[in-house]
Amino acid sequence: MEILAVFPPLFAFLIAGLFGKQIGDEGAQFVTCAGVILAAFCSCVLFFDVVFDSDVRTVMLASWISAGDFEVEWALRVDQLTAIMLCVINIVSACVHVYSIGYMAHDKSRARFMAYLSLFTFAMLMLVTADNLLQLFFGWEGVGLASYLLIGFWNHKESANKAAVKAFVVNRVGDFGLALGIMATFLVFGSVQFDEIFMKAPELATHTFNFLWWELHSLTVISLLLFMGAVGKSAQLGLHTWLPDAMEGPTPVSALIHAATMVTAGVFLLVRFSPVFEYAPFALQIVCITGATTAFVAATIGLTQFDIKRVIAYSTMSQLGYMFFAIGVSAYGAAIFHLMTHAFFKALLFLGAGSVIHAMSDEQDMRKMGGLWKLIPTTYVLMWIGSLALAGLPFFAGYYSKDMILEAAFADHSWFGMYAFWMGIAAAFMTAFYSWRLILLTFHGKPRASKKVMDHVHESPSVMLSPLIVLATGAILAGSVFYGGFVGSASEEGHSNDIVSESEFVNIWDKEHFWGESIKVLPENDTIEAAHHVPVWVKKLPIVMALFGILLAYLIYMWCEGIAQKLAGKIAPLYKLSFNKWYFDELYDRLFVKNVWCIGRGFSVGDKKIIDGMGPDGVAGASMQTARILSRFQSGYLYQYAFVMIIGLIGIISWFAYKMMLGS
Repeated sequence: MEILAVFPPLFAFLIAGLFGKQIGDEGAQFVTCAGVILAAFCSCVLFFDVVFDSDVRTVMLASWISAGDFEVEWALRVDQLTAIMLCVINIVSACVHVYSIGYMAHDKSRARFMAYLSLFTFAMLMLVTADNLLQLFFGWEGVGLASYLLIGFWNHKESANKAAVKAFVVNRVGDFGLALGIMATFLVFGSVQFDEIFMKAPELATHTFNFLWWELHSLTVISLLLFMGAVGKSAQLGLHTWLPDAMEGPTPVSALIHAATMVTAGVFLLVRFSPVFEYAPFALQIVCITGATTAFVAATIGLTQFDIKRVIAYSTMSQLGYMFFAIGVSAYGAAIFHLMTHAFFKALLFLGAGSVIHAMSDEQDMRKMGGLWKLIPTTYVLMWIGSLALAGLPFFAGYYSKDMILEAAFADHSWFGMYAFWMGIAAAFMTAFYSWRLILLTFHGKPRASKKVMDHVHESPSVMLSPLIVLATGAILAGSVFYGGFVGSASEEGHSNDIVSESEFVNIWDKEHFWGESIKVLPENDTIEAAHHVPVWVKKLPIVMALFGILLAYLIYMWCEGIAQKLAGKIAPLYKLSFNKWYFDELYDRLFVKNVWCIGRGFSVGDKKIIDGMGPDGVAGASMQTARILSRFQSGYLYQYAFVMIIGLIGIISWFAYKMMLGS
């Protein structure tokens, strides 16, 4: 079963990639969709086996590296955390694959696109099933390679090529930290196997090592280096600039990268290493502060963007910030809970946006939309469902997971936990506001597109809408159904006063039984249990802020038309800061890009004129010049050949005469 949950996308990639011309576009679509749907079904079976029957297992596939005492096996680690990730990745990927049949119907390279999707899915599956750091790094880099291919899929567009290179380069910065983290882990633990690392972590809780005359706490250094890798892959503040530019890829790519796969790899990595992070409190503080700041900054940027996909992209960055600060307060279960619910409603929003773009003849600017809700009513309803879940309103999936993160941050009773709580509350207000700004600008008001475009607006075909319905079901039910398993419920009576406790089906699974040994939390750090006992106002405040954000969006964009432009003019500096994405791209361009180009040009001069000039190019040039001189004697005239022979004969005689004189 484990093999069928992981390898069908790989086989589908090989068939579609190598034999795409032979089987045709339809054949490639069938093979890739069938492969990932099979993997999704088997993942669900594995989930119930692992969670209900506690059938945790590690399947050895082959010996990978054997060098002296160092051995690494190629294995599939299937525990509760892996089972959840397998379900999320394969279900969302299956929806994206099926959706792509309709969305990419007019593309000339459908087989190649579907092959890339399956490759991306397999790389992510290898990452989450890894049993050791080297195998994880293989999947990690595979995801980076596949994302480069997908973001730059429309390589006839210069912007797509630049976005692909940007994503690849920025992620290499984070991957450098991850590589150092793997090396540091091997140095400290003497192994890259997860079981051995996690078993030794308590023994090495106080271990230190010397580096450049500093005494450093080993587990803190390892945690921060792993966190550096997670920052790049999960687009946290500082290494986030690739994320919005990735919107240059086709919309299914945006859904796959930003919903359940690539950007969640960093969250998975940190949760997987919870047995190490629990003994590195300073690293957890850094994770919490970074996540909270990312959630806030990304939300402020989303307020002013007009590209429908970029608004949702910054929403992704903000929601990832929630997951990170949940990890920072040791609420690992809440982080994965939000990862799961977010995968459903964010994929729904991206694919819904793709349905809008499809209807609007590839238009992505919300200023050129409006008046669409009657023309594409199914897409409109589905976008509402995704937005309600994103805003965290009751009974939708986002409410259960996001509110638990905020409650856990408050329950941590630390200064950084309170910082995360209030940044999260502010982000919740802004999230609701820009979500309904998107709804109102896109679907309501007077049509702002040309008559030609509006005449061609049509609802998407069923092959595109059916995956949206599956995702919408998850966006509605995933929170309430899985709440008990992921984050448990209050153990003491009288403390559960939120909507969740009123449902009879939220406690299907016990939290400890649900997670088993896949997540480790020290008893004094159990903020999820403490979150059930926070004051009522802490539980209700996110809902109030979300409702206030929605009402403000209606006020500005529906009831008082024109007020948005006036407000932007009155707070012009803040508006420009948000609209220009806090000038991160301009800052990096000035600090890094231009300076690196100057340094590169300087080195290129030395490389060309000194190394190449005196090395291979110089030798080749001298050989060519010698050949040119000698070629002059190859004229075809007999007298010239006789002349050369005479010169040679004179030279030989002169040499012999010279030798005889020396001998005498």
